[in-house]
Amino acid sequence: MRSSLSCSIRLRLAKKALAAVLVVGLGSVTIASLAQAHPLAQTAGEGEALFQSKCTPCHTIGGGRLVGPDLEGVTARRTKEWLTKWISAPDQMLAAKDPIATQLLQENNNVPMPNLALTETEVAALIAYFETNPTVLPPQQPALPAGNAAIGRQLFTGATRFQNGGPPCMGCHSIAGIGALGGGALGPDLTPAFNKYGDVGLATFLNTVPTATMNAVWTRQPLTPEEQADLWAFLQEASVAGRPIQALWQLSALAVGGMILLLILGQVYWRRRLVAVRRPLVARSRISS
Repeated sequence: MRSSLSCSIRLRLAKKALAAVLVVGLGSVTIASLAQAHPLAQTAGEGEALFQSKCTPCHTIGGGRLVGPDLEGVTARRTKEWLTKWISAPDQMLAAKDPIATQLLQENNNVPMPNLALTETEVAALIAYFETNPTVLPPQQPALPAGNAAIGRQLFTGATRFQNGGPPCMGCHSIAGIGALGGGALGPDLTPAFNKYGDVGLATFLNTVPTATMNAVWTRQPLTPEEQADLWAFLQEASVAGRPIQALWQLSALAVGGMILLLILGQVYWRRRLVAVRRPLVARSRISS
């Protein structure tokens, strides 16, 4: 009697435990499916905002080639794994001689895609946005005032300060037409920038400064529309000017002058050293005589 009662109790407890497990399992599946469905739309929306702020200077989706390729159907042409690596670290992909990355560089006027320092979440958001098959046409040129190339040159070199306190472009970039040394080497030479980006692409780039290094500075100290226009005009002028032959002669003269100066300093140093050695020898010879 007791045995049958005990079995009955155990059976009821087992049924209750099974029911609880089923309820928890169904609840987990429902929550997971809802969590997966809802963030997808949100992630694609975040990807759209990222694309508009960082990618439109170089890319369209269904609007043709700009600085970089048209990205229409990119998720069908490339695997998700490859896209994730490429968007995360294009510089590393190029350094590793990835065949697709190398081909893209050759097809796009040897303009490398910059590393935008995106997080894993941001990269996933961009890919999710591409998967929605959107259409993004070339951006309209920002309504800038008429630019002054002479003022743009002064802003570039630092002779005139930017209104919001940004550093002069010459600190990181070189360009034709600003003297023999031509500026810094931290960033690329901007002499061909206008030809590479085009008038609309360059204007959009100056307005959004999408690269990670520039964005870190210019988000806090943005260029005014007048400064963007003046720099645009100067970059356009520099693209057709090229580096004058005088600059090459100046560089050669500086190099020769530097060598002559080093030779003179070396000769003075060795002469003083010889004199310093000769004096004790002369003194010793006099004492011995």
